[in-house]
Amino acid sequence: MNDGDESARAAAGRRQFGPLGTALVIIPTYNEAENIKSIVDRVRAAVPEAHVLVADDNSPDGTGELADEIAAGDDHVHVLHRKGKEGLGAAYLAGFRWGIERGYGVLIEMDADGSHQPEELPRLLTALKGADLVLGSRWVPGGRVVNWPRSREFLSRGGSTYSRMLLGVPIRDVTGGYRAFRRETLEGLGLREVASQGYCFQVDLARRAVKAGYHVVEVPITFVEREHGDSKMSRDIVVEALWRVTAWGVEERVGRLLGRKRA
Repeated sequence: MNDGDESARAAAGRRQFGPLGTALVIIPTYNEAENIKSIVDRVRAAVPEAHVLVADDNSPDGTGELADEIAAGDDHVHVLHRKGKEGLGAAYLAGFRWGIERGYGVLIEMDADGSHQPEELPRLLTALKGADLVLGSRWVPGGRVVNWPRSREFLSRGGSTYSRMLLGVPIRDVTGGYRAFRRETLEGLGLREVASQGYCFQVDLARRAVKAGYHVVEVPITFVEREHGDSKMSRDIVVEALWRVTAWGVEERVGRLLGRKRA
């Protein structure tokens, strides 16, 4: 940790963070019929006062209809039906807009497949009382992954390390998708300019938060590989992440270089 990091932590410690308000857990879905009822039930049990928004990309397996049935019997569950499969980033952005428009104080990203354990959500919310953004991290002490092949762990660790080094972002798990934002944080990130998807969407929001000076905290989580359904990870997502992170890193370095020359 350098002096700048210590100063930033000290300043955050002196800040007075406001109350959190009602939390909205956003769960994007595409063909998650086998998982949706279980994950919603677990969220409702873990944090009964929170609301859930299922953002379904017109799943052909009937996930959206199942979510409607759940919502019909629970006024804390809502469904956002989208026209088609547009990617994780687009689904979260739509969910963020939906939640911000309705005045939720906290907006949370969570996978539908159970890899993000709802039982750990209270830990994220507790940390958010003294932060602008909390990341559930697999790669800090106490964090771990379960039932992952070595190749997948290497890809995730390598992606986070590459992003952290190239972008100068002091976050161990830059690509993780279990996150709790204060509404004001999201409103300050320039979401209209975000066009990235998948892993890259998570990197983009993290770097924007750090660049904007928000206090970001990582808490350890146990990430469990899905038991039902198919992973949405693809070669295209990995390639997009690689080229976008590289482009951002080059842009940052060129900007700093030009700034020094002008000075």
